[in-house]
Amino acid sequence: MTEHPTSHERRQPGAGRPPAPADPRGALLRTPEQPSTLPGGTALPVQARTGDAPKGPGTTTSYGKHGPTGGQTSAGTDMSPSSGSTASPGSASATGTGAPTPPPASPGSEHSQPSTAEPDPHRPRPVPEAIPAQPANEQDRASGSPGGKDRRTGQGLPPGGPMPMRRDGDRLRFVGAATRRIARGIDLDEIVMGLCRATVPTFSDAILVYLRDPLPVGDERPTGPVVLRLRRTDRIPEERDTDGGFMPALQPEPSELQAMTAELCEVRPGGALAEVLRGVRPVFADAPAARAALPELLGDDLVVPGGQRAILAPLRGRRRVIGAALFLRRPERLAFEADDLLVAAQLATHSALGIDKAVLYGREAYIADELQRTMLPETLPRPTGVRLASRYLPAAETARVGGDWYDAIPLPGSRVALVVGDVMGHSMTSAAIMGQLRTTAQTLAGLDLPPQEVLHHLDEQAQRLGTDRMATCLYAVYDPVSHRITIANAGHPPPVLLHLGGRAEVLRVPPGAPIGVGGVDFEAVELDAPAGATLLLYTDGLVESRLRDVWTGIEQLRERLAATAQLTGPDHPPPLEALCDEVLDMLGPGDRDDDIALLAARFDGIAPSDVAYWFLEPEDAAPGRARRLARRALSRWGLEDMTDSVELLVSEVVTNAVRYASRPVTLRLLRTDVLRCEVGDDVPQLPRLRQARATDEGGRGLYLVNRLARRWGATRLSTGKVVWFELNRG
Repeated sequence: MTEHPTSHERRQPGAGRPPAPADPRGALLRTPEQPSTLPGGTALPVQARTGDAPKGPGTTTSYGKHGPTGGQTSAGTDMSPSSGSTASPGSASATGTGAPTPPPASPGSEHSQPSTAEPDPHRPRPVPEAIPAQPANEQDRASGSPGGKDRRTGQGLPPGGPMPMRRDGDRLRFVGAATRRIARGIDLDEIVMGLCRATVPTFSDAILVYLRDPLPVGDERPTGPVVLRLRRTDRIPEERDTDGGFMPALQPEPSELQAMTAELCEVRPGGALAEVLRGVRPVFADAPAARAALPELLGDDLVVPGGQRAILAPLRGRRRVIGAALFLRRPERLAFEADDLLVAAQLATHSALGIDKAVLYGREAYIADELQRTMLPETLPRPTGVRLASRYLPAAETARVGGDWYDAIPLPGSRVALVVGDVMGHSMTSAAIMGQLRTTAQTLAGLDLPPQEVLHHLDEQAQRLGTDRMATCLYAVYDPVSHRITIANAGHPPPVLLHLGGRAEVLRVPPGAPIGVGGVDFEAVELDAPAGATLLLYTDGLVESRLRDVWTGIEQLRERLAATAQLTGPDHPPPLEALCDEVLDMLGPGDRDDDIALLAARFDGIAPSDVAYWFLEPEDAAPGRARRLARRALSRWGLEDMTDSVELLVSEVVTNAVRYASRPVTLRLLRTDVLRCEVGDDVPQLPRLRQARATDEGGRGLYLVNRLARRWGATRLSTGKVVWFELNRG
């Protein structure tokens, strides 16, 4: 076929256009199945329309001065304009196919072609090529026919392989899609995987990502040598399908590359790899600097393809280089071009910044989690006459910091304070306020203040912390000797008491105002705490959510406790740990809007027969009377073998008490798993253990207590103090 010459300064639309690859987002320019003809048999000039069926795999349409001309060429061969004389109507084309060539149309003919100054509105615009991707179906494979040539380089296209990016628009679209995929990652692994999945196989056949070990965080200046660790590899699998295209990689296959590559690489100061990383810009593997750096990075086992088929791109964060990425192409695939260095630079920059953010986010989440965990009790105490169990659940992985807390504080007289609270909000500030309120509650509990007084002082402390620092709190004191519990509430959900027979009861406690409101009086109530009963303290996250109100949740909690107690029978309470797990199982998928603190206390109490209690007048005869009373109690309990130690220690502690007391001194012996002795007086000063000199006549009483007792201590009361010690039985 002979075509009219076309000016290079002003090319005709569509002249010399190669067949466009199939693109699902656009249409191909195709010739009609049967061209229209004039009555004399002359073919009419054909207007290409979107959606017309092509005549064959090699049919193309060329536009000369006077109209389109059709011809047959080999599949995938580019067509370029050539000079020559115009063939007469009906003559065979230069290609020998016999296709008729239309004659020049007159200016007034309705079939004449529009001039280049006035483009035809019916002619479809050239469709931009799609981003080359790994062929997954017949339509994708049709875009890269075997035997074709790249328009820019003139090299042959590999059969069945991904099409190269031949336009700047292709690269821009690819970089945009890749960076969006990388930006979707939150943690480190997601970002690195996003980089690998975005580049393989569209940009490269394989990728290796190295990161510093350990990764620096923020402005940290790491000490020691720079070490790179192979974080992830990805590649196109070797298997091919029947049509010659690569099979899609359902799972990443890093085994071959990881087995052939050194996992750790120490960057030598002043070495070739250090120079490449310091330069920041990606380089081809055949560059002199990269040729010396790659063996240092990969080891001697992995052979990098020759030519420009490998790009080494440093990963630079905000402060420093944090790693490197190596993009590889197989020898049978087209080599990288100079513009691909810009693509690699964009991918490396976005990945490095995302890794920096992920590391900072991980460090902040770790600090916040550790902050709250350290503010909660690491272990619960084991006070006499009560068993404890607890649970804490954060709201979600992305909101791990909250203001919920629980605590169990041993008090004088074998009592124990049970505390649960909730600071409003979810932030580091809420966690910090929670820590301050918990510390304040522990200090107030050590003063042995009544529950309502503790809440009053907590309210004052919250107001000192800020005007908007509000929290709810429930404070209860359990006495195992009297089997009573005293409770004061500050706007917290009421506790639930599970009796031994299986009945669950919501305790009627005055609700009170939240801590931080100010100017509100708190009221305490005293209730029975029978042996075998279980008291459950919790925060509102357990019973309140977007799907239910707080009272509905409390009723569901009561029913769950009663149903759990029925499983063990009326005479055996359910185990505490299993009971806590059953309570948390009532949470549904939409019930984790808030963090949850849970504290369960099983009341065992101390039987009256295991308690001996006396009043001693503050006189010189008091120590001798205390020894006689202790001897009788031990004989009644069958603990005669402990008589000598108990008499000695009781005599020393009572002697110290009556020396300064002005009111009667109390002496109490408690028989539980240990033998506990408590001596109380009205003097607030606490005794201190000191080393007596050789010339001193006294000062050795507490030294003997410290040497012989299992534990001992002194606690200040509102009316004085209590000095106690414990001895192991038998």
